[in-house]
Amino acid sequence: MILSDGTLQKMLKGKSLVIEPVTPEQIQPASVDIRLGNTFSVVDDTPSGIIKLDSEIKYKTITADTYLILPGQFVLATTMEYFELPDNLTAFVEGRSSLGRMGLFIQNAGWVDPGFKGEITLELYNANRCAIELKAWRRVGQLVFAEMDVPAVNPYRGKYQGQRGATGSRVFMDKDK
Repeated sequence: MILSDGTLQKMLKGKSLVIEPVTPEQIQPASVDIRLGNTFSVVDDTPSGIIKLDSEIKYKTITADTYLILPGQFVLATTMEYFELPDNLTAFVEGRSSLGRMGLFIQNAGWVDPGFKGEITLELYNANRCAIELKAWRRVGQLVFAEMDVPAVNPYRGKYQGQRGATGSRVFMDKDK
């Protein structure tokens, strides 16, 4: 079941769902607007030009209120908000249609697991032929929350738990190497 604005407001007030900072204007009829934070990361070039799944990936990270994403560029960014989801709640990350119409693709695998705590790393791609100026604190998408039938038996406690800032891939830590 998708949660309504009234339910989200009750959960935020009772602190069973944590979103900080959040303003009343961010609460939409069936979602919460998310804003762009001010850290951005790009993959650092490797001598071989190959990114390997079993090796740690190096990133160049900057903190800035404005970031120019070039045509065809991929960059990691973060939400301004920090989240704590209870063990019976999951969320879908959706980009803003207004930004998608400019050619900015916003994704993060589209899913936030029950029990997740941290800022959400967004994967941004500029599919336009023009550069796009990104501004920290601007709305970039929304989270749609869904209640599970029962709390998760194994809520999220993974390698991105507690992340802050644009967090790079930690696929090298996977057990299925």
